[in-house]
Amino acid sequence: MRLIIAMGGGGFSMEPENLLLDQYIIGQSQNKKPKICFLPTASGDQQSYIDRFYEAFGDMDCIPAHLSLFEPNFNDAEEFLLGQDIIYVGGGNTRNMMILWKEWGLDELLIQCYQEGIILAGISAGSICWFEEGLTDPLNGPLYRIKGLGILKGSHCPHYDGENKRKSAYRQHIRETLMKPGYAADDGTALHFVDEILYKSVSSRKNSSAYYVEAKGNEVLETKLDSVYLAESGISKAENGHTG
Repeated sequence: MRLIIAMGGGGFSMEPENLLLDQYIIGQSQNKKPKICFLPTASGDQQSYIDRFYEAFGDMDCIPAHLSLFEPNFNDAEEFLLGQDIIYVGGGNTRNMMILWKEWGLDELLIQCYQEGIILAGISAGSICWFEEGLTDPLNGPLYRIKGLGILKGSHCPHYDGENKRKSAYRQHIRETLMKPGYAADDGTALHFVDEILYKSVSSRKNSSAYYVEAKGNEVLETKLDSVYLAESGISKAENGHTG
């Protein structure tokens, strides 16, 4: 099984007191104590972001590590990443991240990791990157379309309820056929894909949701997806897409 968990928002970087989504990601591995590697490229490998990752995941049943491109901490990126069970991509500037990944060959390497069965996960820029395309938001500028790795078909919009301009810009791009139909996710919601097909939507917040957004003529159709609230579901390793 090939798994991707794309978070619209939440996790240790946004909800340090509510790690339900991060715990859910850890629970998808078949290993009792999985190796999880954090890629903070989109933040410029910000040290405080890396520190928060270790603080959160250091208390979980996993072996955390990170890979830095700004201060390389590896001898062989391919060997390092292919030795992980989970790769978790952080948020930040999607454009800068994609450019750096291409320069270092991580774009092709991450696809290889996916094909080898390593779980891919991430938030914001780290969720957009798995799709064909998404919206990125430069400072003081309008959102614009950006290409991702294309593992998942269609487009993606994170922070659907968390940033004022995201929802309207995404709907406009869909309506004007500037972007393919796709999945929008509120903060606190994650889209769990198995073999490139949406398996379920889960949330760390009771009222957060995910949507499939498409154009119908001159209108935009927004279909709300059923989402499992993790605090009430009891889901951990019991339901992870490997047996569904």
